Amino acid sequence: MRKTALALAFVVLSLPALAQQKSIYITPDNGFETDIIAGLQKKSVQVTIVTDEALADYTLTANMVNIHQESTGGKIARCLFAYCAGIADSGNVSVQLVDNKSKAIVWGYNVAKRTGQKNRQSMAEAIAKHFNNDFLKKQK
Repeated sequence: MRKTALALAFVVLSLPALAQQKSIYITPDNGFETDIIAGLQKKSVQVTIVTDEALADYTLTANMVNIHQESTGGKIARCLFAYCAGIADSGNVSVQLVDNKSKAIVWGYNVAKRTGQKNRQSMAEAIAKHFNNDFLKKQK
């Protein structure tokens, strides 16, 4: 009986927080939307991700992810004639968040990473972190 009352109190106290949670639709982009969803979850961003744009408060759109892979020959040449720092693969992507009611762009972010093979994941996590810090915390 006591556990049931505690569980019910937790649910009742959690309802306002759930009601205030923003819903987001992430436009498909060659699988990068999955990286963004994983980044949002890993960074514990308090949003509801929906699969129907009509049900979302906001739409997050990424432009094409650009990954520049440094060739092995290029890496060797740069190490021989210059120095080896900064020869990892690099990537960049920009995102924008649109309010579905007003159609206004309410947030944008550009990320560029030099992180070797994990560019997409690293960029998605950076987007999630800045989305949480720059946009969501200002909405409260």
